Amino acid sequence: MDRFSQTCKSEHDMDKLVHIFSYYISDIVEHVLCFGGDILNITGSMLLALWTVEQNQLSDIITLVAKCSLEIQEKFGIYHTREGQDLQLKIGLSAGRISQVVVGNEQRQHLLVIGRDVDDVQLAQHLARANEIVLSWNCWKLCEQYMFEVEIMREDEAVKLRDMRTIGPFDFDEHFDKCLDYLPYYRTNADTLRTALELDPDSALEKTLRKHIMKNLLKKIDEGQAIEYISEFRTMTMVLVSLEFHKTAWMLHFCHLIQEAVSYISTVIETVGGQLIRILTFEKSCMFFCVFGLPGDKKPDECAHALDCSFSIFSFCWENLAEIKLVSISVTNGPVFCGMVGAVARHEYTVIGPKVSLVARMITAYPGLVSCDEVTYLKSKLPAYNFKKLPEKMMKNISNPGQMYEYLGHRRCIMFGKRHLARERNKNYPLLDREKELEAFRMAQEGCLHEKKGQAVLYEGGKGYGKSQLLAEINFLVQKEGHRVLPLKLKEADSKQCFYAIQTLMAIFFEIDMCPACYRQECLHKQLHGMVEEPLHCLFNDLFFVKFPLSFKVSHMDDLSRQRKIKACFFQVLQEAVRETPLIFLIDEAQHMDAASWEFLGTLLSSVPIIIVMTLTSTFNLCSWAQHFLQSPQAVLVPISKLAVNSLLRMACWELKVVSIPQELQIYFLHRCFGNPLYCEVLCQDLLSKDVLLFCDLQKEEEENSKWETLSANAMKSTMYSISPASPGEDQELHVCTVKDNVTLDSVLLPPLLKEIAVNQLDQLTPEEQLLIKCAAVIGHSFHIDLLQHLLPGWDRHKLLKVLGALVDTHVFHWCKKSQELPAKPVFVPPSIKIIEQTKEKKKKSDAGYPLKLGEELSLQQPEVLEFGVPLLREAARELWPKAQQIALHLECACFLQDWACRCGSCHGGDFVPFHRFAICSTKSSSGTSRFCSYKNTGSVLTPVITDKLQLPSPEDSFQFQTKPSRSHEAFPSRHCRTEEEFLDQVNRKLAQSSPEKDVLTWKPCQCEEILKLVLSPLTQHCLVIGETTCAFYYLLEAAAASLDLADNYMAFFYLKKASGLLGRPSAFSFFKKHKVKISQFEEATFCSLRSEVCFNMGQITVAKKLARQALRLLKRNFPWTWFGVLFQTLLEKYWHSCSLDQPPDNTSENKKKLAVLLQKAHCLSLLWQLYNVEATGSSRRFACLAALMQKNSAEEFANEAQVVSTYVALSQFSQNMGDWEKWLHCEQMAIQKSSLCWFSREGLLATAQLMQALAYTKLCLGRLDFSIRLGFKAQEISRYLRKPSLENLVLSVLFRSAFLKKRFDLCIHVLETQWALISQGHDVLGLACFYSACLDLLLYGKGWLCRPFGECLHFIQHYEHSCVLTSQSNVMLGVHSSLAMWFARHSQWNPFVHHFSKARQLVKRTNASLFGSHGFVRFLECHVLMLQKMPEGVFVHMPPETHSQTLKYFQEFFSRCVTCPVYHQWVSELKDSVMRECGKRESLSLTDTCFTRIWIEGQFLEENNSFEANLGVQRFDRVADAKETKDEEEIQECTC
Repeated sequence: MDRFSQTCKSEHDMDKLVHIFSYYISDIVEHVLCFGGDILNITGSMLLALWTVEQNQLSDIITLVAKCSLEIQEKFGIYHTREGQDLQLKIGLSAGRISQVVVGNEQRQHLLVIGRDVDDVQLAQHLARANEIVLSWNCWKLCEQYMFEVEIMREDEAVKLRDMRTIGPFDFDEHFDKCLDYLPYYRTNADTLRTALELDPDSALEKTLRKHIMKNLLKKIDEGQAIEYISEFRTMTMVLVSLEFHKTAWMLHFCHLIQEAVSYISTVIETVGGQLIRILTFEKSCMFFCVFGLPGDKKPDECAHALDCSFSIFSFCWENLAEIKLVSISVTNGPVFCGMVGAVARHEYTVIGPKVSLVARMITAYPGLVSCDEVTYLKSKLPAYNFKKLPEKMMKNISNPGQMYEYLGHRRCIMFGKRHLARERNKNYPLLDREKELEAFRMAQEGCLHEKKGQAVLYEGGKGYGKSQLLAEINFLVQKEGHRVLPLKLKEADSKQCFYAIQTLMAIFFEIDMCPACYRQECLHKQLHGMVEEPLHCLFNDLFFVKFPLSFKVSHMDDLSRQRKIKACFFQVLQEAVRETPLIFLIDEAQHMDAASWEFLGTLLSSVPIIIVMTLTSTFNLCSWAQHFLQSPQAVLVPISKLAVNSLLRMACWELKVVSIPQELQIYFLHRCFGNPLYCEVLCQDLLSKDVLLFCDLQKEEEENSKWETLSANAMKSTMYSISPASPGEDQELHVCTVKDNVTLDSVLLPPLLKEIAVNQLDQLTPEEQLLIKCAAVIGHSFHIDLLQHLLPGWDRHKLLKVLGALVDTHVFHWCKKSQELPAKPVFVPPSIKIIEQTKEKKKKSDAGYPLKLGEELSLQQPEVLEFGVPLLREAARELWPKAQQIALHLECACFLQDWACRCGSCHGGDFVPFHRFAICSTKSSSGTSRFCSYKNTGSVLTPVITDKLQLPSPEDSFQFQTKPSRSHEAFPSRHCRTEEEFLDQVNRKLAQSSPEKDVLTWKPCQCEEILKLVLSPLTQHCLVIGETTCAFYYLLEAAAASLDLADNYMAFFYLKKASGLLGRPSAFSFFKKHKVKISQFEEATFCSLRSEVCFNMGQITVAKKLARQALRLLKRNFPWTWFGVLFQTLLEKYWHSCSLDQPPDNTSENKKKLAVLLQKAHCLSLLWQLYNVEATGSSRRFACLAALMQKNSAEEFANEAQVVSTYVALSQFSQNMGDWEKWLHCEQMAIQKSSLCWFSREGLLATAQLMQALAYTKLCLGRLDFSIRLGFKAQEISRYLRKPSLENLVLSVLFRSAFLKKRFDLCIHVLETQWALISQGHDVLGLACFYSACLDLLLYGKGWLCRPFGECLHFIQHYEHSCVLTSQSNVMLGVHSSLAMWFARHSQWNPFVHHFSKARQLVKRTNASLFGSHGFVRFLECHVLMLQKMPEGVFVHMPPETHSQTLKYFQEFFSRCVTCPVYHQWVSELKDSVMRECGKRESLSLTDTCFTRIWIEGQFLEENNSFEANLGVQRFDRVADAKETKDEEEIQECTC
């Protein structure tokens, strides 16, 4: 095992080692028990078994044991592992008399077996080689020698057993039955192998046996913790004490010496968290294996305590144990496994790991010393002069042990400490969030200078809160002001040296701390000259290690008088010094200051005007003089708080030298740091060292990607950056970072420093609290208490809440904050374990199954969900679990959460990918068995077994899916709404009448965001950990769809990238394509569709088109590539589609499966027309029209009217963008009529909100601003309730434009503030561009109203104008650049005006008739007219002159393109008139007579309160209604092409 353990380079390797060892040793243990033996102890590489019989029975038992040994060697002699290291077995046998000795005290006892034959069995085992059995000489003499084939190894020492001879009628079964008579405790029962498992309760025996179990393990057993939950992986310190006695020592005396050593060792190590876990004897030597840091015993400064204890034990044994020949102690530190190994019938708590093997080898290599490895030396942080390097020596089975050291104990060295602070000021970025702390110092400084009184500022804060950094900042500031500073950093060992702190500070004051010893006396004499009398110089001899002659005056002083005189001299010297220059003491880690120094500083503070600044971790354990110092009126205690969230993220960005980090990295830092700057710094360094981050230039112009696999950097750039560089400069490169594709941050292990800090905190808690935290850590950062109870077998609700209450009181956990929009009543009712089991039984019994009730959904209200409140605790606790137990717990979590992985109750359940489970049901049913594995302890190994405990969701598990209007008559009357006013009135009336009793609209807010956070996201992680990639892929698609539903595009990209990693990299040849995970064609199409939507949101138009087409192809709905294909497909869609509509199947499941495919087709087609609509070319227009027509045809197959309404709303928007007036209003009216059939589910309400937004948009375009505002506010109210941020953002954009054109600038500010609160949460670049475009409009025309300063608007555009998200949005960017150009023109900054105007001119041809496109065109025309006016003044030197005819062409293009946005026509007409008047060419009016006639018609229509719109609209709507009544479907289809 030693050679195998040395190959472990990580905890993962060690986990495999433990798994193999447990499997290997358990089979051997069971074999020994089957042959009637018992196990005395199990170590990392040795097992000691015992058969207890009478003397006359030994020969028969030796035969039995020999047979057992041969079978063990045959079965387990060589065990081949996948890692390439073979486990080999050596067996030694001995027989004879032994003695049992119990050593220890009343609390802890150890059982030893000693005697010559025990020594013989160890010697035989040492003589054996791999796969050999060696008998001691005494065993050979006592056995039936004729039955064995042996080889004499050493005369009178040992023989090697080769085989057993089968002589005559010897029957081993009869021999075995004969031996059973000698073994009264052997169990013939197949269920149990040991009678100890069936003993009757005996309090006296129990009390005796409890003394042989470690106290921390005993606590866990008393609390009923399962054996599987006791084992852990953790970093510990091992101490091995070897005592070798003279061979002349008697056995009884030898036992007394062991007892004396055990008593002292236990007493010394237990006070600092050590445990004596095993004692081994061999001949006249004894070894004591001690461990520091077992579960519940972890202490700070563990290595230092272990070394101090080792040296104390070393000294005690040499000085107090008679007959001692040699004392050797070795100390190592490293990660090990501590837990149960063996079989179910017999297991033992042990420690396994490479450092355990190393500590045993060091005893042999360095006898007679206290030796330690390099890790222990570094972690102890003890002075280097306490150690001595040891020469390198060869060790068995250890190739590279590293540098070894001898520990010499605490030695006083002639030194005064470090002059400088341990932490230097960070020059890369300023101090964060420490304004209050610096202000406290400033006030103390002013008080000292003005009032001439001493002042003290003490900063109190936890480890890593930045106390040293704060002192470094103060040191820099006061030195800059010319003050004299005496800095000092203390260590724990300094508290044991009297007057050490003042001694060192004064050595720094006299400038003798760094000078050579030969010049120290001369330098000190110069400093004291003139301030201290010459005869008193000798007072400082012992203090500063100098040799001034002893004066007569000093020789007559006693020790107390000398100490008082030294202090008086110091006061005098410091008093003289502060008269010249202000003096400041900076003391870091002041909790390590000795009591005499505290006393001196207290007196100094009251007598000398000096400033003392200290930092300390806690004031609870300070001495009485320190407490007196704190109570002084001149001392101020300032607590240091943790960093705010924004400051922590800013620090992380500065450490990584980037201006933005992705969302998953933000969560990584926030969950692990909790505002602790040290943790943030160490984590950043750890991520950089592990090379898990990818950096890219933010300012580099983005190029459109054609591959999904290379979009990580673009996804990061598509989110807003909010961190300014630490040292801003004009030419400074700005970078952003992303996480590499093959890296999961949740699986990145904590750095050893941080893990040890967290484990120290964990071990301060009770065993119950530790177990609860470890189980909660597996669930995630947030967890539901029902799931937590599910992982804690045997815990009732009362016990769980009691322990949780204690942890909440100590701030380990805190209840999740309840959203302000959540209702008073819970939306869901928490389930119990019985409900889940009953539900599963019902599913099995019923043929079709019943959907779960909404009342059985997971409760997400505040009192049910908790979060970790202590940094690093969750990550450290999770890493303690062995891999097998982790997988078992993750499986339990996945089983529990799978029933809640759907939309919330207010959304009426269902999948986030519509009808997802119905579409994959055939794939699931064909799989036969579940692909989920659980891990079950079979007694010998944690063996994977296939179980049906967890499967992919099936239609039988589904919630009710609403596919047709069941309450259409209750929602609206049967009469269709004919006008927008009627529609708005109907909506207002039904919303006002809505009540839970009528069940028209249940006002329960959507909780899908909480489900994504608490169910879907953890569920994907659980599935990945247990290796169920198929189910993980399913839930990753659900999580991505939920993220898109919540307008979180980056997290959708994050989940889809994980899904891509599961499928593997695509092949260059499509016919070679083979995914790692078996998925259905529908899931592959959904995967493409979701990626297409994400790419569209990122501005990656090319790859988005490619993926949308691929999705349609997988859904058996091809989209043409050429113009001829477009023409042919258009004819098919117009004339053949209406004849080919299929009747829905009778089977409900098949119907929903078909509906799932239809919805995906419609979604892909919607994406396609939006993608082609971005490109303002004739070819793209044809493709977009075809996609819109195909979407409309697909919508007609829906049974759900809400989907139909949403489709018509989208088509109406498309027609408006295309400038098709008739089809625009027709589709809008169709949506209004179809909305009358919508029942008020959440889906129907969403369609209503979309329709109201579209109507508000329409009224804005047509100039009915008041009505548009009314519709907009109602749409915003519903979208906010529905938690649809993307829809609400659209509504707010329309509201702002309506209020702006009405010149209601106060309303504009209100809308923009609401929009900022919405956008800033998601860091949406496009939303921010629209926001800043609106801010620029206010700056230009708002008459003094201001929302954001111009500099902020310009800064955003400069950093993001090259983003693919914005380069694909020509309509928005045209308005932005035109507004910027206009602002620069107003301030006569013509060079930037030309820059932005040129960009606007490039964009104007790529825009359409949408509201943003028309608005941008108007701003561009304003700039063009302004430039035309300024052209004669010669301000545009580097720009070709513009002619009036060119300008008029732009006006003509505006009126021909933006026909569906007449709200701007009157203003553009006035602009054109001004150009005409200026050029003096009124005759040009006749050339554009038609155009001007239209302009004046539009102007008259605006002035006459939209009579034109009303007349034209009613006529057109009537015509559409008549067409519908006569069922003229051809005309309706033509309106949408």
